Amino acid sequence: MTGGPARCRLLATACLLVLLGGCAGTSDADDRRIPPPPVPTATGVPGASGVVVWFVGDTPAGERLFRERRALTDREPADPVGLAVTTMLDGRAQDPDYRSDWPAGVALRSPVTRADGMLTVDLAVAGPLRGPAGLALQQLVHTVQDAAGSDDPVRVLVGGEPAATLLGEPVSAPLTRADPYSVRSLVQVDDPAEGAPVRSPLVVTGEAAVFEATVLWELRDRSGRVVVAGAGTTAEGQRFAPYRFEVRAAPGEYDLVVSEDDPSGGAGRGPMVDTKRVTVR
Repeated sequence: MTGGPARCRLLATACLLVLLGGCAGTSDADDRRIPPPPVPTATGVPGASGVVVWFVGDTPAGERLFRERRALTDREPADPVGLAVTTMLDGRAQDPDYRSDWPAGVALRSPVTRADGMLTVDLAVAGPLRGPAGLALQQLVHTVQDAAGSDDPVRVLVGGEPAATLLGEPVSAPLTRADPYSVRSLVQVDDPAEGAPVRSPLVVTGEAAVFEATVLWELRDRSGRVVVAGAGTTAEGQRFAPYRFEVRAAPGEYDLVVSEDDPSGGAGRGPMVDTKRVTVR
């Protein structure tokens, strides 16, 4: 070794710093509560954070999951994950086309926690619950994971204890997301939100898994007449990918209708659709 005592002292100091750094963050008092993740701002609420809540809607392929982005303000509680789960359980969808498959009598018993690679949800259940569950458990998994900003599996407790079944479905093992093409609507409008006041040109964003990356859209007045129509494209075809397009319209109240194309020409199931009622100012 060259450099003498001074070099040895420098190396010893560096090793000590590495050892100290490796010990940081191992306290047993680590808070298991989930910090709020960054979520895109909802329409008309500049600078606010938000959470994603998943609901259920009807489609030509049966029940499917749809999401809503909920804005948060400084007046909201410091537990956005809990707020998202409570909103889902209560079925408080802004879009009248959405609902919850969760029956009455289920509430969040304590804050959602993350530990050991799992997100744990403790539910309070009032009285016996019977199936079928429909998409209720998938609603829970999607809502908890998105609100927490994590893809960790979701463990379900009932009254603080592990449960074998819930709504007639097994929940003894942690829950994960099902195949998105079998549980999600293939067309999702994220912005504008239902009932949102907007200005022309109306910027429409969302996600879709559609044939040849094509989404069709219409703007209808309250009589149902199509005022203007067009097509947009997703970033990728046949898989969930984002889209964005603009619509110019005179001031008024409209129904925005976004759908997948129907390459079968009516020979197969009808196209999946998402709609939003908007007011152009």
